[in-house]
Amino acid sequence: MEGAIQGLIEFVRAHEAWAAPIVLLLAFGESLAFISLLIPAWGALVAIGALIGASGISFWPVWLAGGVGAALGDWLSYWFGYKYKENVAQIWPLSSFPGLLLRGEDFVQKWGVPSIFIGRFFGPLRASVPLAAGIFEMDYWTFQIANVVSALVWAAALLLFGDVISLIIEWIWRTV
Repeated sequence: MEGAIQGLIEFVRAHEAWAAPIVLLLAFGESLAFISLLIPAWGALVAIGALIGASGISFWPVWLAGGVGAALGDWLSYWFGYKYKENVAQIWPLSSFPGLLLRGEDFVQKWGVPSIFIGRFFGPLRASVPLAAGIFEMDYWTFQIANVVSALVWAAALLLFGDVISLIIEWIWRTV
């Protein structure tokens, strides 16, 4: 898995025009309940963020692509929860993680709408909170507003974190 992510990062370095579409797909996969359990992509997003400053890739289209991908992933997860309710727990790979959906349901019941924003930033919750919001039939537009805002903030945080790391490494390299 690590080799594939490294190859993807090298591809983005060599083909900067593909940065935004790749970030969109990575963010979508990281936010989609089923895929995010199998392929954690946040590390690749941070690494691509590091390439932004180091190679001059424009931040804005990559950030927007990351936000759109993350929002689409959560929207689809919400839809699955809304459509399939409790049966979603029997779908693989969620069936392999029985406590995950329960934690997401407890979190949504306790925190309500802020759970969408908070859950985006915590790995296992990122996969289960949108499903739980759909299962509990959280108001669609309320969910979508929290979804889109949190997706944009999350994408910016990961990409900027990578960019800051690259700046620190560059500063250390020049200083030493």
